[in-house]
Amino acid sequence: MKLRAPAYPLITVDPYFSVWSFSDKLNASTTCHWTGHPNTLLGTVTVDGEELLFMGTADLPPMEQTDVDFDAFSTSYTFKSEKIVLSVRFMTPLLPDDLRTMTRPVSYMAADYESCDGCAHDVRITVLASEELVMNTRGDDTVVCTEADAGGIPCIKMGKEHQNVLCRSGDDLRIEWGYFCLGVPGGEVSHLHCEKEGMTFVRGSAPLSAGQTQLILFAYDDVTSIEYFGEHLRSVWNADGTSIEEAIADACEEYELLETVCRATAEGLYLDAVKCGGVHYAEILSLAFRQVIAAHKCVLDPDGSVLFISKECYSNGCAATVDVSYPSIPMFLLYNPELVRGMLRPIFKYAESPAWPYDFAPHDAGQYPLVNGQVYGENRLECQMPVEECGNMLIITAAEAIASGDPSFAAAHWDTLSRWVKYLVTYGEDPENQLCTDDFAGHLAHNCNLSIKAIMGIASFGLLNRMLEHENEAESYLACARRMAESFAVRAANGDGSYRLAFDRPGTYSMKYNAVWDKLFGTRIFSEEMLQSEVASNFAHMKPYGMPLDNRADYTKSDWLVWTATLCRRQEDFERYIAPLWNAFHFTKNRVPMTDWYDTITAEQYYFQNRTVQGGLFIKLLEESGILFQG
Repeated sequence: MKLRAPAYPLITVDPYFSVWSFSDKLNASTTCHWTGHPNTLLGTVTVDGEELLFMGTADLPPMEQTDVDFDAFSTSYTFKSEKIVLSVRFMTPLLPDDLRTMTRPVSYMAADYESCDGCAHDVRITVLASEELVMNTRGDDTVVCTEADAGGIPCIKMGKEHQNVLCRSGDDLRIEWGYFCLGVPGGEVSHLHCEKEGMTFVRGSAPLSAGQTQLILFAYDDVTSIEYFGEHLRSVWNADGTSIEEAIADACEEYELLETVCRATAEGLYLDAVKCGGVHYAEILSLAFRQVIAAHKCVLDPDGSVLFISKECYSNGCAATVDVSYPSIPMFLLYNPELVRGMLRPIFKYAESPAWPYDFAPHDAGQYPLVNGQVYGENRLECQMPVEECGNMLIITAAEAIASGDPSFAAAHWDTLSRWVKYLVTYGEDPENQLCTDDFAGHLAHNCNLSIKAIMGIASFGLLNRMLEHENEAESYLACARRMAESFAVRAANGDGSYRLAFDRPGTYSMKYNAVWDKLFGTRIFSEEMLQSEVASNFAHMKPYGMPLDNRADYTKSDWLVWTATLCRRQEDFERYIAPLWNAFHFTKNRVPMTDWYDTITAEQYYFQNRTVQGGLFIKLLEESGILFQG
């Protein structure tokens, strides 16, 4: 890849088990949790008695890093010394159509070397992992380390003495319970306390043979993952009682197969993305893939149904947020629509309970990892997003039903969906002063893009009626959406082919990203002439790093930028939108996991990072698949 990643994913399993490199060279900085707090890994290789550093920072001679590359599942490095060339590859097999593997909390580091001087060498690789991986902040508690056997694989486990399971929720937090595990096939494990660093490390070491791969396995047993309306739930991988030792043994045995599958899947993603969106687009998707999945936790509810719980990273830590799921779904509609149902289940459960007092959809179902009901705005009416969330839920539910070819999930929540579509019919054509998903911009009355969302929410309900063979109702709702769209085209027009930010603000502009569903569904609610004149007018507002979200500020959102670009008829116009986004990630000074909110003049980050909304970048690939098209 030519893209210089703002941060390189190393271990990406879920919002807690997360290790990244925030620099171009793996041995130039301390490895970190996605929040930027240290999650220290150290890696050394000893060559004929000389110890050299390839990962992290320490008082050792560093190896020269000669290359770094990534694909959807892996990040690879090459290092050179006078005697050997060392290759190290980190891989997390987040295969969304294989939930057992995707949720199994085992990530790989594969190492091998070649002699570069023609001589044989005595080589040994060593990895150390700090206590920071098992607690919010190092030193919070005493650390307990125990050795174990994972099907013949030497393994060491590390955890806090006091296990505060699911003790609190929040955003800038690390895990406070469970056990980190280090497995080294054919090697040795131990633990040590480093007085200089003031913390405990677990250590794994193994000999390296030229041309042969040595695995190091990083695993995390959180035992219990999510609190769900008062009940403690396990993930898919351990819901049947599978132990972490068994998971490590299985992961080791399956490495070669998974490595082959992941390489093929990553290559297929890259080639498909190049074909429909260009090389820049393919590189962005390849970087986003692991981040998108690992900002979720996948668990089973008491009935055995999948729950796919997002964390609203570096926003406020909300869990199962509707307007985070909405931009995330394109990736999961492509790879496994069941995960989209898993996003929706917590919201329907909460909205259909006596605890939710409103006739519109909630914003979230809790604060990660406690999914016990909405926390956003303390449920005050003025803090809600009524049109936003009703539209989101209707569009997501319809998209899932179409992608899976099965409307039964929607049918099971028909009364709730019917209530929400009535809200949109009543209030969506010209929304009152309220928040939308871009809540950082504040309340806005007569929001044109929010009106488009309401129109597409009503059209989505029409499509669901059609799938359920309610023909009269289907045509009624689709006709309602078309009538509202015709009115929109008149009231929102600036008169020069562009359309306003708000109905009462002539001369303004905004990205009309919500209209992308009209193109994907093939519903033709809005005229093609209107959509094409709108996206063409956007080029006049382009800044060095992309188009601003609207005329009020120079910032933009990466997900909405790609949704707007997908409205373009020609691929070359799509690529004109994407090139500045690639530049923003490539040149930004903020070395953090991909941000979705940044300045279009400076490429500087606006707080958000590591969010699952980058799943929205896959929407062009979703369009190309044709799986949603109903025209």
